Amino acid sequence: MKNKEIFTGKLSRRSFLGAAAVVTAASAIPFSASSRNAVALAGGTVIPDSKFGGVQIGAITYSFRDMPGGLETVLKACVDAGLSSVELMGTGVEDYLGAPRQVSDAGKKARDQYNRDLKEWRKVDGTLDKYARLRKKFNDAGVKIHIYKWVAGNSEEELDYSFKVAKALGAIGVSAELNDENARLMGPVAARNGMYAVLHNHYQFGEAGFDVDRLLAYSPANMLNFDIGHYLGSTGLNPADFIRKYHNRIASIHVKDKTSANNAVQKNTNQVFGQGETPIAEVLRLIQKEKWPVYCDIELEYPVAPWSTSVKEVKTCMEYCRQILI
Repeated sequence: MKNKEIFTGKLSRRSFLGAAAVVTAASAIPFSASSRNAVALAGGTVIPDSKFGGVQIGAITYSFRDMPGGLETVLKACVDAGLSSVELMGTGVEDYLGAPRQVSDAGKKARDQYNRDLKEWRKVDGTLDKYARLRKKFNDAGVKIHIYKWVAGNSEEELDYSFKVAKALGAIGVSAELNDENARLMGPVAARNGMYAVLHNHYQFGEAGFDVDRLLAYSPANMLNFDIGHYLGSTGLNPADFIRKYHNRIASIHVKDKTSANNAVQKNTNQVFGQGETPIAEVLRLIQKEKWPVYCDIELEYPVAPWSTSVKEVKTCMEYCRQILI
C-alpha cells in the first residue's frame, strides 16, 4: 500500500487517519521524550527533532499567526508542535528586542523621529548581539532558524543590514517575494554576505510571460523558496517536475495541499493535508531519494476548526510528512 501511494505522489487520507488520530490525541499530552519527533537530553531536557529519513521538515512561523503573545508564544508553539527547524517571520522581532516603537496614530513629525530612532538603533553596537542571543534562545529550545522572512527596506544599506541580522540568527538567507526588484537588488547583497536571497512564489508561475530563469540569473545567490501548493494551484503542473529541473536553485519549499488550477469543481483551494491534489508524497520522496539539501516547511493555510489549534494542525501535518518519509 505504501509503495503504491508513493508512486501516485499522494498519501491517501484514509491511510493517514490512523496516524493522525494518534497525533491528535498526543497533542493533548505535554511534550515529552516519548514523542517520536523528540530527543531527550541529560537532565530531562527534551528538544524536538523533525528530520525524518534525511529530510528536514519544519514550518514557516506564519502558520501560528492566529496565536497572540508575540515571539515567546511562537517559540513555544514551535516546540509544542515538535519542530526543530523554522522559517522565522520577522514581524514583531525588533519590538521584542527593544527597538523604538511607533505610535500608530502619530503625526508626521513623530513618524519622522521614529524612523530616525529606529535607524540609529539598528546601527548601535550590540544590536546584532541581541539577534545572536535570540538565536541561542531558539537553539537551546531545539529550534534552528534556517531562513528569516524580513527585510529592513530595499536600499542597499537596509538590505545589507537584513542579511547581517539573518546571519546572526543562524539563517542561510532572507526570504522575500519572487519578483524582478527583489531578485535584482537582493541577490548581489546576499552574495556579498555569503548568504542567499530566498525568493517565494505565490501565483507568478501562472502569469503569462513569467521568466524565472531571468530572475535567477541576476545573481548566483538568488534561490527559490518554492511553494508547491501555489505552483499547482496557479499552473496545474506537477511541482515535482519543476523541482527536478531547478533543485540546485531551491533552498526550501513550502508544503501545503491545494486543489489544482485544472480542478473542475474548485480551483486553487487550500485543503487539509491528504484531501487536495498536491503531490506531497512524490515531492518529499524525490528530495529524500536524491538527498537534495532542501528545507521542507509546512505552511498552514487551511482553516483551523474551532475544536483544534494551529499547533495541533501543524503537528498533524508534520506527522503526515513523517509517514511519507519513514
